[in-house]
Amino acid sequence: MSKRHELNARPGTVHWGYYDHILEPILTIQSGDVVVVRSLFGLPTDMHHDRNRIPEDLVAIHEKVPRDLGPHILVGPIAVEGAEPGDVLAVRILDIQLGLNWGHNRFMPEKGTLPEDFPKAHSWIIEIDKKSKTAQWIAGTKVSVEHPFFGNLGVAPAPSLGRISSRFPDQHGGNLDNKELGSGSTLYFPVYNPGAQFSVGDGHAAQGDGEVDGTAVETGLVGEFELTLRKDFSLRLPRAETKSHYITMAFDPDLDVAAKIALREMLDYMVTTYDLSREEAYSLSTAVVDLRITQTVNGNKGVHAMLPKAVFK
Repeated sequence: MSKRHELNARPGTVHWGYYDHILEPILTIQSGDVVVVRSLFGLPTDMHHDRNRIPEDLVAIHEKVPRDLGPHILVGPIAVEGAEPGDVLAVRILDIQLGLNWGHNRFMPEKGTLPEDFPKAHSWIIEIDKKSKTAQWIAGTKVSVEHPFFGNLGVAPAPSLGRISSRFPDQHGGNLDNKELGSGSTLYFPVYNPGAQFSVGDGHAAQGDGEVDGTAVETGLVGEFELTLRKDFSLRLPRAETKSHYITMAFDPDLDVAAKIALREMLDYMVTTYDLSREEAYSLSTAVVDLRITQTVNGNKGVHAMLPKAVFK
């Protein structure tokens, strides 16, 4: 029987701004167990609005947890008993709920997709209505927050890579910022270390493809994850699936290179799964595979390829 575990973001359960294989796990579980994670977010600049709305655990994180390399507060790492390099960790997202009634958006000087256009920083506190599932911060607008997702999910990177900033997505996962990865989706991560060492954070109430100004509607979320060890196949890069699509992902400073890698990963999947020739897969993909820009702001830009499952029914 699988067990259910709960983790709240607080000192002792989080690391701030990085992934690293040397981190000791805060929890070790069996394959198939479920972990409920309550995430928090916030840089020092976010701590100066209404003090009564800032969770005490977030205050404690700022006081006691050192920040290193990146801005994201990550819960973990969570070790899965029996995971070894070469395996795959399947992370099924059973549910995601809004954890706070407010969020934040900021863009920094000379960052984002248009750094040359915006030399000064701007930030907004965003009101979130959990009942109507909308957010409002620009006058006269309402943004749906019906499909929240976690921007940062990943395993510990290969030991040879050392410490990696939570800002960068790569082979281990990390700052994926993929809005398709909401409730009901499953992610697949290549395992590089014993235990896999899964971490998660960076809650997004809403985000468009691209995450163009550098941040989303950043907020705290409550996520329910089922972690399952897979030894029947291997991966080079993270992949995912939803009820309707299979998704391959790629990351590179050059968006064109990322697009090519994501498509090649999809062709590999189609050839392996559906017994197509590579020529057949390439021809079919021009009609049914969507190449989407995941984000353009995290150093390694992201592209994800989406294949409708209905094509093969």
